[in-house]
Amino acid sequence: MQLGSGVVDLLSGLPAWQGFVVLVGSGVALALAIRVLGDRLLRRVTPHIEGDVDDIVFRGIHTAVYVTVGLGGAYAGAQIYDVRPAVAVSLEAGTLSLVVIVWMVILLRIGRQASALATDSAYIDRQMVPILQNVWSALISGGGVLLLLVLWDIDVTPLLASAGIMGIIVGLAARDTLANFFGSLSLYLDGTYAVGDFVVLETGERGRVEDISVRSTVIRTRDDILVTVPNSKLNNAAIINESTPRRKRRIRVPVGVAYGTDIDHVEEILLELAEAEDLVQDRPNPRVRFREFGDSALNFELLCWVSNPALTARATHELNSAIYKRFRAEDIEIPFPQRSISISIEEIPGDLFDQAATKGTDDGSVAGE
Repeated sequence: MQLGSGVVDLLSGLPAWQGFVVLVGSGVALALAIRVLGDRLLRRVTPHIEGDVDDIVFRGIHTAVYVTVGLGGAYAGAQIYDVRPAVAVSLEAGTLSLVVIVWMVILLRIGRQASALATDSAYIDRQMVPILQNVWSALISGGGVLLLLVLWDIDVTPLLASAGIMGIIVGLAARDTLANFFGSLSLYLDGTYAVGDFVVLETGERGRVEDISVRSTVIRTRDDILVTVPNSKLNNAAIINESTPRRKRRIRVPVGVAYGTDIDHVEEILLELAEAEDLVQDRPNPRVRFREFGDSALNFELLCWVSNPALTARATHELNSAIYKRFRAEDIEIPFPQRSISISIEEIPGDLFDQAATKGTDDGSVAGE
């Protein structure tokens, strides 16, 4: 505290212009020292941290720090010495404005560099990087402009009121666009799906996610048709992601055999066919379950796994074909529903018989034959 008072007394004893130059020079010298020492420290610290984001952030903030310290000398001179009010206000506001602009530019640059780095990251969806960068840039730019207006004693109340009204108008006019935008953010933060995943929508469409944009998600169905769905609808819908947490998927093949069939032999055949199919995974092991006594069949279910959701339909086809051929070769009956229809003569109107008898007599035939 005494040291600080002594420095102030020493500066006060100098002429105003000399003291001001000393403070500015001291700020610049301190800024150069921070730059040199900071660069050495960064070269030692950043190599021990994985990734390049730390290098971008630390170097950007380091630049803003020594520029702020260098400008701090001019601000301190305006505070200590009796400068004309008009000059003092402009000098203080101008110095702080430069500090704000420097930090705003540095933070925007950090955002752009971090976004470019995150685009190549395997842990971040590249479709969401531009969205997050735009949000970051809007927040930094808006906050910086607001601080500049406050520093120059510009009343921001009318601007805030106008911005509020414009925000309401824009929100009402673009409510669908905003809903899709926030829907895309929610889908990303929740990790609902990613590009390349196989999903099943509430409406029944099933396919691979081809693209996720700010407004919508594009899905390629098994019929090779592109379906574009707004993100706002997907955010409020139940979605089945068949690619998470693992890409392996279990398929169910129902099989019915006639009553009286050897169920142990049926189970052996089904397991043998599953193990012989190349699309079926060895782990987890295929298994057979005897589900129920049906109306006309003993209902079994073959459970096995495939490596990719896209292979479920093909694997089911191959297994069904193999089961049918094997059952025919083994003379195992696959029952199917049958219906017998019987008609009672008493329920047929008598006029039909009279007409038939008359017709037979007219043709020369004997009615009793």
